[in-house]
Amino acid sequence: MPNLESLPAASPPRAWAEINLAHLRHNLGVVNSHQHGEVMAVLKAGAYGHGMEEIAGALEAQPSDIAPTFFGVASAIEARRLAHAGIQTRIYLLGATCPFERREIAAYGWTPCISSMDEAADFNQIAQKITPSDKLRVHLTVDTGMGRGGFLPNDLVELQDELYKLTHLDIEGIGSHLPCADEDETFTRAQFEQFDTLIEKLGADKFRYIHLANSAGILGYQSRHTNLQRPGLMLYGISPLASHQNELKPVLSLKSKVSLVRTLPAGQGISYGRETVLEHDTRVATIGIGYGDGYPRSMRPKQASVLINGKRCALLGRVTMDQIMVDVSSLPDCSSGDEVELFGEHILVSEIAQLADTIPWAVLTGITPRVTRVYHP
Repeated sequence: MPNLESLPAASPPRAWAEINLAHLRHNLGVVNSHQHGEVMAVLKAGAYGHGMEEIAGALEAQPSDIAPTFFGVASAIEARRLAHAGIQTRIYLLGATCPFERREIAAYGWTPCISSMDEAADFNQIAQKITPSDKLRVHLTVDTGMGRGGFLPNDLVELQDELYKLTHLDIEGIGSHLPCADEDETFTRAQFEQFDTLIEKLGADKFRYIHLANSAGILGYQSRHTNLQRPGLMLYGISPLASHQNELKPVLSLKSKVSLVRTLPAGQGISYGRETVLEHDTRVATIGIGYGDGYPRSMRPKQASVLINGKRCALLGRVTMDQIMVDVSSLPDCSSGDEVELFGEHILVSEIAQLADTIPWAVLTGITPRVTRVYHP
């Protein structure tokens, strides 16, 4: 075994994601400029690939008048990670909970959303045993069109008296979710109206927090009653409504390095399957990133591009697990070690998603653990 003291310093990563926290703060300001009220920052799935604990810490450090009131997560595992990182901001469970999660949720005082009478009764019983002198703060969730969970509106009107008999629950909030605010304006406006009308039937004064809008809802719609917004994608600088993209600043830039540059002859096949065969002699750069890092395998050769030395260079051949190849014929000075932007400030992740036949959320959350996250204040 070599003498560790004689070894060189660890090599820098060949694929990394730069996280611009100043851009994160800017985007939080955009949320506040569009809607009045408080904010629940959605941090599930590793803060959309940005690093959950680091993003939570940066948001929690904001002045109290603009810092989020809640951090939204998907599961007890994610909630536990934030709690163990010392995060003090309230943690909200965004979906229906599994029975085996509920005791931990109640013990920590995290806030679940309640989707059924059975779930409500179970939490009430657990809270009575764990904290008999305190009520567990919960929110009701209403299914106004998502079909994923929650009380149906008419059922909730009929069940509200039964819910308020659960003496160890503090029903402080109510919310719903928008399934197509970035695709179907007519349906979404009807959904806002349905939700607002339900709130009026139940009594808006019963709830400290009323929430419906995701990023598209924040940017494109208004409610009569909501006072808590749930930004996800827009917080990370990508607008689900293209007309608002210029207001936001992308937080994450996925980068790599050129590892090899060669001139290959006409007729040479590139990558698996030889879907790309060079029509003329071409300078080809190999870059140290692939679908094993989260760059989508379904990217379309010659349509997709990367940025090297300020110039777009077309993808050649299929994306492989650890490497991609691009055409650098227009960059005679391109050489091994040059920096490459796969997406970020200059190539939006929404463009990448479109070329990969997927959505920006899937691309961001698909960045794998072997990609080093580098944070800039």
